[in-house]
Order: sequence, then structure tokens, then C-alpha cells
Amino acid sequence: MELEELLQHIVSDDHLHARFLNTLSLQENIGARKISANEQPETSTYMVLKHAAEEHRHAFYLKKQIAKLSISACPTYEPDYLLAPYSSKYYLNKLDLMTSRYLRDTLQLGGSELKFAAYLLVTYAIEVRADLIYPVYQGVLDQNKSKVSVRSIILEEQGHLEEMTAQLKNFSTVWETHAENITTIEAVLYKNWIDDLAKTI
Repeated sequence: MELEELLQHIVSDDHLHARFLNTLSLQENIGARKISANEQPETSTYMVLKHAAEEHRHAFYLKKQIAKLSISACPTYEPDYLLAPYSSKYYLNKLDLMTSRYLRDTLQLGGSELKFAAYLLVTYAIEVRADLIYPVYQGVLDQNKSKVSVRSIILEEQGHLEEMTAQLKNFSTVWETHAENITTIEAVLYKNWIDDLAKTI
């Protein structure tokens, strides 16, 4: 099922829509927590702190949007309040693990160097995906005259993508090759997630 068709189904049903918003909130929260977990306190940069703060805010913002729907809120991230809970929860974790293996095997990186490189490449791949998903989602919301909006997230995710691209250029002269390899891995995980979402509805 194509993304727009899937989102039309989701947005037309407040219960599904609430769970979808909660699922996106979970994924933003997982991203924020992974950034914080990999952060080295002594060498934290403005960019990393800003990115973690914005991802946490996105998680909160998406959770807050649920109140605009005419149903009870999804109080937690327990499976009953999510769509495709397993693949939604482990999508980012799997990408992080596979990226780390790629960096270890291809560039022989380890320790803090590997963690930072994985952060750059995983974030790049996720921001490329967000740059595709959120505008389509906003378009569906507009078509359905929904009170829910993700416009503010779209702007910040575009900024994150620009930041990651600049950082990757400093990381490697062949950063585009590495980025393409990781986005290829992400595309498989994304398809699995979309397929699981389609089965849910």
C-alpha cells in the first residue's frame, strides 16, 4: 500500500489516527533517547544538544496532538496504544545496529568514533525519510481538514537534514557512498514498517 493511501485510511479513523500519532511520538522519543545515550558529556556540542532537545519536543508535540481528536488519549507507549508496535519500536534500533556493523566492518571504526559516525549516518537516513513522510502526512491532514498539524516538525526536520549533511561532509570525502549504503538499509526497514502498518488497518 502506498504511503498516501495508508495515511488516508489512518486519518479517516480517529482511533487509528491517535495510535499513529502515538507511534510517531514513540519513534521521536526513541531517537531523542538514543542521541542522549550516545552523547559524551565532555564533548557535547551545540548541534547534538539542540537535536536531542528538538526530538524530545517532537515526541511531546505529537503526543499533544492526540487531544485534538475526539477520543481518549493514548496514555503510554504500550502496544495497545500503538500501530505495528514491534516494527515501530525496533525500526530505529535495527538501523542503528546495522549501521554500527557497517562502520565497524567497512571503516574499522570503534568506540566513540563509531558511535558518532553511526549517529550522523542514522540521523541522516531518518531525516531523509522524515522529509518524505511528514509532508505527505500534512497533505493528507489538509485534505481531511484535520485539526492535527505537523508543519512545525517538517521545518525542523529539514534543518536537521542540512546539519547532518554538513557534518557528514566533514566526516568523509566519500560520505555520499556511505550515506547511500545506509539509506538502502533503511529503505528495507521502512518497507517492513509500512507493510506492518498496512496489516494493522
